[in-house]
Amino acid sequence: MSEDLPRANVKRIVKAKLLELAAAHYGDEKTSRDLPIHKDALLAFSESAKIFIHYLSATANDICRESKRQTINAEDVLRAVEEIEFGEFVEPLRSALEVYREENQNKKAQRGFAANGGKRKRRASDISALNGNEDGDEADNQGEEDEGEGEDLEDDKEEEADGEDGSDTSS
Repeated sequence: MSEDLPRANVKRIVKAKLLELAAAHYGDEKTSRDLPIHKDALLAFSESAKIFIHYLSATANDICRESKRQTINAEDVLRAVEEIEFGEFVEPLRSALEVYREENQNKKAQRGFAANGGKRKRRASDISALNGNEDGDEADNQGEEDEGEGEDLEDDKEEEADGEDGSDTSS
C-alpha cells in the first residue's frame, strides 16, 4: 500500500488556495486564469503534507495513549494541533468539524427517513416512554435501534444486499 497522497487532490487544494490568495492580492480579474504549478512543487507539497500528517498522527496517538485509550478521536487531534504549536488552527478546525458533523447528521436523518418509507425509527427512549418505563432498560433490550447511533453503513449495505437476493452468506 502506498503512502502517497493522491496528486489530483493535492493539486486541487493547492490551486484553490493560490486562486484565493491571487483574488485577495490582485482582485477578481486575474483569478480566472489557470495557475501553473510545477510537478516538483506538487511533489514537495505532497511530501510536506504527508510528513505533517505523520507527525500529527504520532502526537495524537501519544495523547490517546496517555488517556489509556486505543482509538484516536477528534479531541486528541485538536489537542495534538495545539501541542505541535499550531494552536491558531484549533478554532477553525473545531468549526469545520462541527459543520461536518451537522451535515453528516442531516444526511443520516434523510436516509433514515427515506429508507423507512417516510417513517422515523423509534428511539429506545421513545418506546420506553410509550410503554410507561422511566428508565428505558426494557426498551433497550427489545432490540430497537437508535437512529444514527452505532450504525455501520457498510454493514447496513451488506445486510441489504443479503436480504435482496434471499441468500444468506453466513456459514
